[in-house]
Amino acid sequence: MSEQINAVGRRKEAVCRLYLTPGTGKWEVNGRTLGDYFPRPTLVSAIQQPFTLTDSLGKYDVKAVLDGGGMSGQAGAVRLAVARALVKVDETNKKKLREFGLLTRDAREVERKKPGRAGARKRFQFSKR
Repeated sequence: MSEQINAVGRRKEAVCRLYLTPGTGKWEVNGRTLGDYFPRPTLVSAIQQPFTLTDSLGKYDVKAVLDGGGMSGQAGAVRLAVARALVKVDETNKKKLREFGLLTRDAREVERKKPGRAGARKRFQFSKR
């Protein structure tokens, strides 16, 4: 593989467009480094999980363009995009990544607020009489 592989990942409201090229493991997330963009170590390790499972940590340069959502949602979007890109690189990675649930799109979204109510689930106070 000498060309660039691209993949899309989504989580909550966040969308990640990811470009994978063979290299030395350099990360660029919206023009910043991975540790700079995601200050929480737990998020960084979650993002790198597909690479560690497939023993390809440090073999690819990653360029990610993130849009929407919050920090956790964006991290989940990057993780899904990385997993999808690694499957495009080598189809044998699919079984291992599927086993750990990294190829499944987490479809949980924030429930919408209903008209006339205070929030998504909050109800008016009940009065029997």
